[in-house]
Amino acid sequence: MQTSEIINLNKENSKTSEIFTNIEAEQALIGSILWDNKNYEKVGDFLEDKHFVDPNNQIIFKTISMLLNKNMLVSPITLKSYLPSNDYDFDNLKYLNQIKDSAPSTQNPYQYGKIIYDLHIKRNLIAIGQNLINDTAQNEENSEGAELIEKAENELYQLSQTGNTERKYSFFKEALKNAVNIINEAFKRDGKIAGLATGLKDIDKKLGGLHNSDLIIVAGRPSMGKTALGTNIAFNVADKFKELENSEGEKIITEGGKVVFFSLEMSSEQLATRILAEQSKIPGDKMRKAELSKDDFKNIAHISSKLESLNLIIDDNPVLTIPSLRARARRLKRLHDIDLIIIDYLQLMSGSPNKKNDGRVQEISEITRGLKAIAKELNIPIIALSQLSRQVEQREDKRPQLADLRESGTIEQDSDVVMFIFRESYYLERMEPIKKPEESEDKYNERHNRWRDLCEKAHQTAEIIIAKQRHGPIGTIKAHFDPNFTKFSDLVTKVYDDSIDQS
Repeated sequence: MQTSEIINLNKENSKTSEIFTNIEAEQALIGSILWDNKNYEKVGDFLEDKHFVDPNNQIIFKTISMLLNKNMLVSPITLKSYLPSNDYDFDNLKYLNQIKDSAPSTQNPYQYGKIIYDLHIKRNLIAIGQNLINDTAQNEENSEGAELIEKAENELYQLSQTGNTERKYSFFKEALKNAVNIINEAFKRDGKIAGLATGLKDIDKKLGGLHNSDLIIVAGRPSMGKTALGTNIAFNVADKFKELENSEGEKIITEGGKVVFFSLEMSSEQLATRILAEQSKIPGDKMRKAELSKDDFKNIAHISSKLESLNLIIDDNPVLTIPSLRARARRLKRLHDIDLIIIDYLQLMSGSPNKKNDGRVQEISEITRGLKAIAKELNIPIIALSQLSRQVEQREDKRPQLADLRESGTIEQDSDVVMFIFRESYYLERMEPIKKPEESEDKYNERHNRWRDLCEKAHQTAEIIIAKQRHGPIGTIKAHFDPNFTKFSDLVTKVYDDSIDQS
């Protein structure tokens, strides 16, 4: 298609958008509210003045909303006093009486409102299509095709957030039934947990598993093992996946789940190497350096064949925004019915392109709110790995705190669970005592032996600090960590520090 043809098509689309108007529905809705102010309650939760086409109807509906929200009576006479004056020959009172008297019914305000809202959506869809055609035809700023798609996705996402005519509430009876079903399913499981099992029993005991619609933050300083814990959980959930067919032919997941891992830092090959190292018990650095024996290679080949059926999807696109994540997650949910999303890591994500000038704090806030919204919409847990600020390094006790969450307090606010990873051995190994000039040999040996004892005590151990849990206790879990295979596992002796637990 030639550029001239595209532009002509654009003009035709502009004419088409004019079809998606219904002034009569706008007048009927306003008339029904003027007859009975209670009719506003049926549309006030989703309808806004911007959804109207006629400028006068926009102003009238905006004023009606303002007055009713102040518990004031709305009638043609009272409304006239609050309407702004106009510079053209238009009788507000006459118009209000006309649409009130001509209102076909006062029983269908919701239907009128739905018509108005749906037409607004269609007009905006046409506008988004027109913008995409114009941007593509004109090739402004030499934008790449992927950038144009990203822009269109963002506009569609913003449009989807403007409101919804569908009622989202449920009666307590229905909510209670669903809660009992969840408890029953947990009771029937071996682990007696309500959510997805992480594969780490001590964490599952504390959290009750990973719950649907929850946003879980796993934070730590670099080299603490965030990605390792993320890949461990991803593998454990995907590896345990089991589903059965019930009597009605429906597939029901009995254990585990399908996982999507969004890796913004590492490639899919690097993640696969980590999982291979973990399962084959061959250090990852040996694989990267090709320092493998024939037995090692046979072992890797054997393990890789077993992992081919793993229900794990990796998306290693280095650019990820909330709109694009939402679009991809929706698609994956529809096509593969995914059960868990893991993101590595939060600070590498971007907000909406049109909000990049708002500052990084606002951008992180948009990201965390978006992640929570996606978790609720798809009804699955989302684990987002997160970096901690450098202020941790300035303290003597380097155990992370909620205040250390980098760039925004909304990370803590929007999340349901916040977990920190702390490995004391990381710091101890970098603090080997150096002999002082005037220090005796015995004194130095004493200090060095004390340091070595601390290193041995902390060797291959990690603390997983649950600093926030919306629906349960907080506390610290001791875990085993093998740096050779980047693998977390339960300690044989379960040691808890519940000194900071709270009910």
